[in-house]
Amino acid sequence: QVQLVESGGGLVQAGGSLRLSCTTSGGTFTFSRSNLGWFRQAPGKGREFVAQISRVTWSGSSTYYVDSVKGRFTISRDNAKNMVFLQMNSLKPEDTAVYYCAASRELAATTTPSTYDYWGQGTQVTVSS
Repeated sequence: QVQLVESGGGLVQAGGSLRLSCTTSGGTFTFSRSNLGWFRQAPGKGREFVAQISRVTWSGSSTYYVDSVKGRFTISRDNAKNMVFLQMNSLKPEDTAVYYCAASRELAATTTPSTYDYWGQGTQVTVSS
């Protein structure tokens, strides 16, 4: 059974930073061959794509972000440790949400939650004004 576990959430003032981590383990999951994503869900809203990093290829991995976090958030992966990270800087109150990491076995990385096969339980990020 594949497991994803997020950590690093918390309460921070606007303008501050947090670094989310996600550890993967178990099952027949091959970390380096998986596309990884971060999503978030605010109260009363649907799950929103935040960032993705593609599977490892000969040219490395590519990244993609939702416009609202470009220049503030950075997604990265450590294939030796089976981990994915989300560095969040210049946080805003509207970034407040539960953040989820997810893994996809699709050939191409996508922003659609339904294309991701495995999900973590989420970690709360609260940004105060």
